[in-house]
Amino acid sequence: MIPVDFDYYKPESIEEAARLHEQLDRQKMLPLYYSGGTEIITLLRLDLIQTKAVIDIKAIHECREHILGEDYLVLGSSLTLTQIEERNAFPLLTSVSKEIADHTARNKITLGGNICGEIFYREAVLPLLLTDSLFVIGGPQGVKILPAHEAFQQTMQLGRGEFLIQTLTRKDFLGMPYMSVKIRQQWETGYPLVTIAALKAKGEIRAAFSGLCSFPFRSKRMEDELNRKDGTLDVRMDRALRHIPAPVLNDIEGSAEYRLFVLKNTLTDILTVWEVEQNA
Repeated sequence: MIPVDFDYYKPESIEEAARLHEQLDRQKMLPLYYSGGTEIITLLRLDLIQTKAVIDIKAIHECREHILGEDYLVLGSSLTLTQIEERNAFPLLTSVSKEIADHTARNKITLGGNICGEIFYREAVLPLLLTDSLFVIGGPQGVKILPAHEAFQQTMQLGRGEFLIQTLTRKDFLGMPYMSVKIRQQWETGYPLVTIAALKAKGEIRAAFSGLCSFPFRSKRMEDELNRKDGTLDVRMDRALRHIPAPVLNDIEGSAEYRLFVLKNTLTDILTVWEVEQNA
């Protein structure tokens, strides 16, 4: 049971959604955009967020698109993780997202909901950071397109009344070699110690991480160290770990020391496989 009453709106266009948000904001209704709703419902039940108005964006056509075009794969923010998995147009994204929660939850969790959520894991953003994807964002000032690394910096950088409409990923990235690994200390669908998504683009390794710090990230400085030609793999790994951009989490899921141990061993395994394949 949700312990609050709120008004529910279901606009059918980007413009209508943005206009509604502006209007409800002026009325002090604390409006929230709603897609899958799993996190919003949970936080409302725990009295961790407040709202008097919810704007459901699932009826907006652009938010539901799944198009493999001539140059880009277009994924609407209201697509569920299950829908993305079933189409499997973006294998790395499928590999990462199918490990989020359980199948029942993934039937509700949306791409945009995961990326824009409050829970800090937000694993679905990792493949988008690795592939230099573009984020299409709507709001009171219209529609804009930003590179993933600008739109997402620790969290989604959304202005007042803005929401994620789509992601655009260049087709040439979709067939590149990839790996993703999610390590849990507890049960199969529990929160992760660390999730690693890796992509091999033009002979160089790209890597992004979730669960290691209090936000998901891709670090160019870590990648530079991993791709250096001098030094053993162990030396390159130690250099890379010096560039983790924030303190490593130390919580009930695992200690900072254990997370670093898991990260180093898992990342070493990934790089070893790819280097053996390259030299075969």
